[in-house]
Amino acid sequence: MAVTASPISPEVGLEITGLTGRQLTDPAIAADTRKYLDRYGVVVYREAHIDDADLVAVSRLLGEVVVAPMGGEKDHPEVSAISLDPAQSALAAYRAGTFFWHIDGANDLVPQKATLLTALEVATEGGDTEFANLYAAYEGLSGEEKARYAELRVVHSFAATQRLAHPDASPRMRASWDKVPSREHPLVWTRGNGRRSLLVGATAEQVVGLSEAESRELLDRLLAWATQPRYSLRHHWHPGDLVVWDNTGILHRAQPYTAESRRLMHRTTLVGEEAVA
Repeated sequence: MAVTASPISPEVGLEITGLTGRQLTDPAIAADTRKYLDRYGVVVYREAHIDDADLVAVSRLLGEVVVAPMGGEKDHPEVSAISLDPAQSALAAYRAGTFFWHIDGANDLVPQKATLLTALEVATEGGDTEFANLYAAYEGLSGEEKARYAELRVVHSFAATQRLAHPDASPRMRASWDKVPSREHPLVWTRGNGRRSLLVGATAEQVVGLSEAESRELLDRLLAWATQPRYSLRHHWHPGDLVVWDNTGILHRAQPYTAESRRLMHRTTLVGEEAVA
């Protein structure tokens, strides 16, 4: 099968067909993936049907791989099962938080570098994944807005996302969320290479120095700006798809699905390389 690479939109996403399984463990393919991530933010390998061993091998070619904190797959501790079914995932109770726009590890000093996600079983209803380009969203701001936002800082917390997912949670559950430390970051993340992106999403709880109402209005407005169709895409999963994205500059969220939908993904995550500054 011929290999094809097609941009999904001008601002975000590249779809590649014709590469499957062990072919993706070629160092040259990994080098191309890094290049594509810099340009498009999201790389979709359609129907790649990669197994866990090769998923880990590909991940190691791209960076240092995180060992799943709650225990990964038996033979591959780097691989996390993503499901709403408690029998499939120890973190199933928290997965509803992924229905809201976020970057993984936003309340860490060094957010995770990138994520690789492959579809073992797709949802019978819902379950698509949306992505939005925070680099492009920043570049689309006016000069006046860029100057204003450069001075602002935002508190990010795990609890902020969970409150959205579970508004009627018990005091005990809320107390467990609050045990996860929050983190204050600049609203505009400036990389060492000069590249800038907005840092918004469901974890963004409060703009430092603004009232609660002013803060919420600004954060909601910027999130709507960053996730408009111009900067975003919606991926409809096929069994075997592998999607890789730059977690530091791409928001993502899952379209709601249920535990009965049978949606099951396997994920690896790359250790972050640059603190938010």
